[in-house]
Amino acid sequence: MSLKDIITEDMKTYMREKKQIALDTVRMLRSEIKNVEINNRPAGELDDEGVLKVIASAVKKRRDAAQQYKDAGRPELAEKEELEITFLEKYMPAQMGEEEIRKIVAEAAEGLDVSDKKNFGAVMKKVMEKTKNKADGKLVNELVKAVFDGNN
Repeated sequence: MSLKDIITEDMKTYMREKKQIALDTVRMLRSEIKNVEINNRPAGELDDEGVLKVIASAVKKRRDAAQQYKDAGRPELAEKEELEITFLEKYMPAQMGEEEIRKIVAEAAEGLDVSDKKNFGAVMKKVMEKTKNKADGKLVNELVKAVFDGNN
């Protein structure tokens, strides 16, 4: 069963169980997936990897929105965004811990001159390939920066 099929089945379940926030979240996700498929028309339907990218993007948008709501003094809206994140993360692979990411960063930086900021992009690329959809890009960026700043 593909990830899109699982999402569709979950949507049906949420309809039967009348879980409105979960249903709205899954409907929005299906809509975003469909929009990406339409915009990439010749490529056709998204595979599981493509769907995971859409989900990761949706989670990132919700995190950013939740933070903005908190900053604006709207905790009820931030709470709604965070609840939606919990429904979306259900479809994501298990996220890596900070220590695991640090090891990958150290491996990627091995043999490179970390005092030269020009190597930052190369290290980020290697790390992102290994952590694809399993780690928050913002956290990865911070950990790689720490290595280049000498704070590892």
